[in-house]
Parts: sequence; C-alpha cells; structure tokens
Amino acid sequence: MIKKTFLRYWRFLTRPSVHLSLGFLIIASFIAGILFWGGFNTAMEATNTEKFCTGCHEMKDNVYVELQRTIHFTNRSGVRAKCSDCHVPHNWTDKMARKMQASKEVWGKIFGTINTREKFEAMRLTLAQHEWDRLKANNSLECRNCHQFESMDFTRQSPRAVQAHSTLLASGEKTCIDCHKGIAHTLPDMAGH
Repeated sequence: MIKKTFLRYWRFLTRPSVHLSLGFLIIASFIAGILFWGGFNTAMEATNTEKFCTGCHEMKDNVYVELQRTIHFTNRSGVRAKCSDCHVPHNWTDKMARKMQASKEVWGKIFGTINTREKFEAMRLTLAQHEWDRLKANNSLECRNCHQFESMDFTRQSPRAVQAHSTLLASGEKTCIDCHKGIAHTLPDMAGH
C-alpha cells in the first residue's frame, strides 16, 4: 500500500506535465521562486542586523564595546554605523561573497577559537589582518559607501589629511584602510610585525 502510494507520487513528480497544465506549472514555479527569494533575502538581511552581530558574547564583549567608544557609533549628526556597514558590502554579489567568507567564522564560534577575552586578544592581529587585507583588496568599498572621495571638503580637513587624500587616495596608491586602521576598533599589538 505504501509502496503503491509512493510510486503514484513519484510518477506525478517526475512527469508533472502529464497531470498539470503548463500554465499552472509556470505560475506555481514563479510563486515558489518569489517565496524562496523572499525567504532567502529575509534571512540574509537578518544576518546584517546589529542584534545578530552582537548575538554571541565574543562580538558583544569585545569589538562591539570598542565600537561604542568611536565617532562611528555616537556623533553630533546622529548617523551611526552598524557592524554590517563596515563588514558587509552593499551590492548583492559582493555581499554574497562576503557572507560565504563569513560562514567560516561560524566554525570559530562552534570550536571556541575566540570564546574568551584572552583567546580573542591572542587572535586579534590575525583577525584584524584578515579584515585589512579584505578592505585593501576591495579598495575599501565599505568605507566608500558612506565616505565618497568626490564629496570630500578639503577646506575642512587638516593639512595632513588634505595631502594624503588629494595625492595618495586620489591616485589609487593607497586606500582608506591604509591610513585608518583602528578607526572603529582597538588596534592589535603590532610589536614585532
């Protein structure tokens, strides 16, 4: 009885056009695609929230505390960067690539690589170097989502900043992260490196 029922369903699934019209299959596929995309996109956006990012104590007790002391968290204009603003690209393909890279970080959580302050501090330089390399490779894309070179007012910058921005940044010789390491988090101990 169970075998017969299974075979009947199997025949239906392997040859749906015998049982259903082409129009129905197209409409059903379209609706299923919308539902899948909506669910997938909702899940991806949920992983960009501050609540998600600070959901584990490794982030909440270490880097999030550091962010709260910076101008990117509290400032006179009230504009505040959340974790994903700096660590997740905005355009879709780069975002998906970053999410795949970040999935490796889940292993660190599962296996307790940085589950104590001491382990985190021991790994801080390695973790920071990964982020600096990533930002260097993408020309500080996440920085440029908010800080656009074309919109910089050099008259409101220090002479040193004007020199760096108008020459090194403008020529592409350097990118934001070359000079602004530690802008949102404590710099690691770089003695001997």
